[in-house]
Amino acid sequence: MHCGIFGVYGYAEASRLTWLGLYALQHRGDEGAGIVSGDGRTLYQRKGMGLVAEVFPGPEHLELLKGHLAIGHTRYSTTGASVLANVQPFVANCKGELLAIAHNGNLTNTYTLRRELERTGSLFQTTMDSEVIVHLAARSEMGSPVERIVDALDRVRGAFSLLFATKDEVIVVRDPYGFRPLSLGRLDGAWIAASETCALDLIGAEYVRDIEPGEVVVFGEDGIRSLFPFPEPPHRAFCIFEYIYFSRPDSRIFGDYVDRTRRKLGKNLALEHPVEADIVISVPDSSNTAALGYAGRSGLKYEIGLIRNHYIGRTFIQPHQAIRDFKVKVKFNPVGGVLRDRRVVVVEDSIVRGTTMRQLVRMLRDAGAKEVHVRVSCPPIRFPCFYGMDFQTHGELIASKRSVEEIREFIGADSLGYLSKEGMLDAMPGNPEDYCTACFDGEYPVEVEEETGKLRLEGTVL
Repeated sequence: MHCGIFGVYGYAEASRLTWLGLYALQHRGDEGAGIVSGDGRTLYQRKGMGLVAEVFPGPEHLELLKGHLAIGHTRYSTTGASVLANVQPFVANCKGELLAIAHNGNLTNTYTLRRELERTGSLFQTTMDSEVIVHLAARSEMGSPVERIVDALDRVRGAFSLLFATKDEVIVVRDPYGFRPLSLGRLDGAWIAASETCALDLIGAEYVRDIEPGEVVVFGEDGIRSLFPFPEPPHRAFCIFEYIYFSRPDSRIFGDYVDRTRRKLGKNLALEHPVEADIVISVPDSSNTAALGYAGRSGLKYEIGLIRNHYIGRTFIQPHQAIRDFKVKVKFNPVGGVLRDRRVVVVEDSIVRGTTMRQLVRMLRDAGAKEVHVRVSCPPIRFPCFYGMDFQTHGELIASKRSVEEIREFIGADSLGYLSKEGMLDAMPGNPEDYCTACFDGEYPVEVEEETGKLRLEGTVL
């Protein structure tokens, strides 16, 4: 799951702070939301399908979520169907204690572990990969909740940024490869963990640092403690798609601001694929800053050529193609006065299935654009992602079966240019070898089992 997670410890109204944090992370998933809180005696839970504002319409819906600690989750499904049972945080009885889990990422050996657990008596309530972790923790012979969680995570593979809540602790974990971002914050003596720093900004918290790959951080009565219990891998594998598409531009992830990186992607794209044109426009909102970078480097004028309806969710992360197609029409409207008789460069962050861009090109032409030149701020996505993005089969990736020229013909553009892998990595902060580029080159940093797919576990739970 490529979701949003937010946790608080040591704040009198922890659930209210978590509620606000989830608003800032809504872009990471809009299928469901939930909060679990604790007061030192027990855990309290509320979750539902839909947006944060639909599940928690106002502060009065937080009254039963008592306590000084809380964890929250916004869901974007990549394992398990989009149903209420799969909305997190998930709460289970573990060795006589309640344990809640909120997971951002995807495990790659879920099916193998689940079959093993079911053969030996485990009963699963959901079809999420995250529940495997809870069952493994329940079977652990280790003493404390932290030790049991570490013992369980020794068995799993893949991408995981995790928040756990017991009645008196919040436990924060990031996988050794560091696939998903996770930040540490401070507010009035309380400790905060969040997928992105934009959630810290919203509540006025101070950004302290990133949770390190392979780190376990425990918030408890005695303050904060950190441990590194997992073997260190040969290199990191930060998800490069976080910079390209998923994270908000005002967030700081993997050590740098998203906005700065996206602008450089756009600048490199202009160097690699210049074109004679009149204006540059973006596909709002995730490609806005890349388009600004392209316009600045190319010397072309940046214009607002598409207006986005912000009351519609992100089309790429919708679970079904029919819904995606309809939402493109509702979500975007071209600005005829800007586009008419102009040669237009459209900067997009990525093309996954190609259907959204095909509709957009048609819209721009219908609005009077003389030429439409599409520029993409990443290479063609030719391989599935098994670490938390919702394209897990070759069949749904247009670049896995078509050449760039064939894609250009399919979307109906006058020209199409993708940023090279070298140009993309040049825009990234830090060591280029620390990024996962498997969706572009098929080089997977963590082994993937044969039995994969978002709905692979459906039918195993009634």
